[in-house]
Amino acid sequence: MAGGRAFRPSAPRRAAFAALLTLLLLATLSFLLSSPPPLPHASHRSSYLAAASSSPPSRLAAIRRHAADHAAVLAAYAAHARRLKEASAAQSLSFTTMSSDLSALSSRLASHLSLPEDAVKPLEKEARDRIKLARLLAADAKEGFDTQSKIQKLSDTVFAVGEHLARARRAGRMSSRIAAGSTPKSLHCLAMRLLEARLAKPSAFADDPDPSPEFDDPSLYHYAVFSDNVLAVSVVVASAARAAADPSRHVFHVVTAPMYLPAFRVWFARRPPPLGVHVQLLAYSDFPFLNETSSPVLRQIEAGKRDVALLDYLRFYLPDMFPALQRVVLLEDDVVVQKDLAGLWHLDLDGKVNGAVEMCFGGFRRYSKYLNFTQAIVQERFDPGACAWAYGVNVYDLEAWRRDGCTELFHQYMEMNEDAVLWDPTSVLPAGLMTFYGNTKPLDKSWHVMGLGYNPSISPEVIAGAAVIHFNGNMKPWLDVALNQYKALWTKYVDTEMEFLTLCNFGL
Repeated sequence: MAGGRAFRPSAPRRAAFAALLTLLLLATLSFLLSSPPPLPHASHRSSYLAAASSSPPSRLAAIRRHAADHAAVLAAYAAHARRLKEASAAQSLSFTTMSSDLSALSSRLASHLSLPEDAVKPLEKEARDRIKLARLLAADAKEGFDTQSKIQKLSDTVFAVGEHLARARRAGRMSSRIAAGSTPKSLHCLAMRLLEARLAKPSAFADDPDPSPEFDDPSLYHYAVFSDNVLAVSVVVASAARAAADPSRHVFHVVTAPMYLPAFRVWFARRPPPLGVHVQLLAYSDFPFLNETSSPVLRQIEAGKRDVALLDYLRFYLPDMFPALQRVVLLEDDVVVQKDLAGLWHLDLDGKVNGAVEMCFGGFRRYSKYLNFTQAIVQERFDPGACAWAYGVNVYDLEAWRRDGCTELFHQYMEMNEDAVLWDPTSVLPAGLMTFYGNTKPLDKSWHVMGLGYNPSISPEVIAGAAVIHFNGNMKPWLDVALNQYKALWTKYVDTEMEFLTLCNFGL
């Protein structure tokens, strides 16, 4: 969902929404983490005793997974607690510190698996004590929060009102992406429920599944999706599978934040990819080349530039992420696939790197809208009247990308834009327009029909003829403010048998 700056409500509304958001998150997680360690059923007690009597390596491996899972949950806790005002600063610090301690402890446990039992007992005791402390931390926080469903309903109402205000104020100039921190509570609830399921039964979900040979097979049809929205990604995969003539030849590479990876694994373990499509689930931490030394994106984020969203900018590392592949189609997570996309792998890009649908008309949506032409470097290298293209469906020739050094060129522009003088860093599109300037092949518009998240006037004929429809805009199909005439085009691909959707108040 790459795009422009998202609506930011006024300070009182931000404070109210942030508080409500955190209330439910803390209540949900505190209920999970404050549950006592003894298991209620005899079968569970017997498995617990068997684990206790097992060898130190297996026992430590189980404790390490437990610590890592709690670290992920507390990291999520910290991410939302940080959004509160100064009153919650101490709480945020506690959550962050505990999460870091558990992560460090998990690494220590991994390095001590081969030691004799006498040597690992102190570390084992420390691990159990730390996990117990994590439970107590959440239990203490629970006392101050109301867990009734009215809070969730009220927060959804606040969010919906904010979206209506955004549309009125911006007079149609809406962003194509909900900013981090404005994600509806239902999505956070879903992620936390999935994490809860993993914590309740960790043995049912593999930490690091064996890679499938299809993931590196260049003869198959490969897609990349960067997202932390598991529900949206499930719709992208399901719709593409149903539209494909041979679903088994389609491979999805889903990259998310490390804290959301367990939730994705639980979803796709419970609801396997349909019709034989292949799904690889990755966290950006799985790519060692993504570090401050080699990436200006990471350097700017570590320097505190909150306007740079890592998941959005990871698209500029596709050739390094998937070195065995020759062509990849980048899909945003707010699209629905309606027709078989196999034809995208047979398009002639005329030696260009990027294939995309252009979106300019008349004097609108040209480079002058996205880049700062008061800067000399922009004036020298770009035509202000050049037609802008869209993210959503992009065909990338990775061999041409490597040949032309596009990632290196992107790094140059990111370093020039460290002070946000060339483009607004909350939008990833300008970086793409600069990086692939003169290196983009226009695609037929039927491949990618945009605007279902803001434009109520798209003709049914245009939508029916589209290979992919894109809900870019503020009115996402999983929100109450979605445009009713389009919403069913998305919801029909939602797996409503996933019980957490009802529990998390999705109005589908």
